Amino acid sequence: MSAFTNRASYDHGPYAPVVAERTDPGLEIDGELPAGLAGVFAQDAPNARFEPVGHAHWFDGDGMVHAVHIEGGRATYRNRWVHTAKLAADTAAGGARKPGILMPFDPADPEPEPDTANTDLVFHNGRLLALWYLGGQPYALDPVTLETLGPETFGGALDCGVAAHAKVCPVTGDLLFIDFGFRDAPWLRYGVADRHGALTHRLDIELPQPTFMHDIGVTQNHTIFLDLPMTWDQPALARGRRRISFLRDCPSRFGVVSRHGDTVQWFETDPCYCYHTINAWEEQDADGHTVITLLGCRIEDPIPTTRHEDEPDIPRLTFLRLQPFLWKWTFNLGTGAVTSEQLDDVPGEFPRMDDRFLGRHTALHWMPRIAKAPTLQFDGLIRHDTDAGSSRAHTFGDGLVGGESVFAPRPGSDREGDGWMLTFVHTQDGRRSMVRVLDATSMERVCDIRLPHRVPFGFHACWVPGDALGPPPAEAK
Repeated sequence: MSAFTNRASYDHGPYAPVVAERTDPGLEIDGELPAGLAGVFAQDAPNARFEPVGHAHWFDGDGMVHAVHIEGGRATYRNRWVHTAKLAADTAAGGARKPGILMPFDPADPEPEPDTANTDLVFHNGRLLALWYLGGQPYALDPVTLETLGPETFGGALDCGVAAHAKVCPVTGDLLFIDFGFRDAPWLRYGVADRHGALTHRLDIELPQPTFMHDIGVTQNHTIFLDLPMTWDQPALARGRRRISFLRDCPSRFGVVSRHGDTVQWFETDPCYCYHTINAWEEQDADGHTVITLLGCRIEDPIPTTRHEDEPDIPRLTFLRLQPFLWKWTFNLGTGAVTSEQLDDVPGEFPRMDDRFLGRHTALHWMPRIAKAPTLQFDGLIRHDTDAGSSRAHTFGDGLVGGESVFAPRPGSDREGDGWMLTFVHTQDGRRSMVRVLDATSMERVCDIRLPHRVPFGFHACWVPGDALGPPPAEAK
């Protein structure tokens, strides 16, 4: 049931917000938690604090983090708002002040899309960072209590936003990020913060036009930017309307820069869109040239060109068409050549890997399988081995759908993919939720952590291992 009377598409059913923060220790376990599994599984989600102004979209809600803390064979659930400046201003006003992305806006408003920090979570420098898909202020959270610690400014040096899908190098601890804009140049901004939270590099990058960026690729020595031909319609923006355009006559461009460099090498290929990358790495060819491989989820046509009734099994999020496939691109830094190929024919999104191997050659990743449904739903999880060209799947079960899955490594093992996958699983009506734990190799269910209440569908998640956490709060002991 909706928490609000305005029953627009994204404020009821599985998307309906929850109205209270809570802490639930001693969760019921269906099965047995694996020995050695200890840490925090956390997911960021949009969760409107106040009734929306006009029609609501899934992307609009205020950020709320939902987490399960596993320790000593026991599990505790917590959820907390991300206390953004937007949430504080709405609270002071006694309600939502601005409409969401489906509604008209004032073109003179300097902040027509207020930052909600509702999209992604990254663990860096001992804290969770809550990030926003349009590039905003990062907010630091305690990884156990989920309390908002305040804005992350990298010692006061941050002079731009940080978009979702910043990457943490497992070797150096560097946080690599981008920010992008639609109204003011430079259209792309790139930065690096070291493991202690000090900003060590910033670069403004000129683009031919503003484009809608969402993710990056990271190798041990390079960062890859995805300048793909999808953007806000500029004339529509000038009229106070938001409309996405896909420029089918423009190529896709991938830019490669050394981690702390200032020169970007661009590669052009067929027009497409990619919301999420998986991993990237560099190798040497027979001539000694550096060749970068990038894996991600490629969409041929991200904007609908037909009625939804004509293709009802392809999900849509209002103005976005979701039919992504596993894809591989290679970029030869010596010759400038680019190649690409499709690796699987099953649609999937929100892919994840064993983050300990980010930036190095990997074979394994896990991708939620997109169900045949009008809106985005995941009915299972696929484990791909791209070296072997094989896959195996876990189906959540009749009437169940899942979210992004994250990998938790088995303590003491340094073998890629040796551990577990965790994901929130919900009934399709969104009334009941649990955390499912899978063996990451066999893809068999290990146990379900039952939650005493529902959790709304969310976006991106992370795993913080127990040895990276401080002492638990009193109620979790």
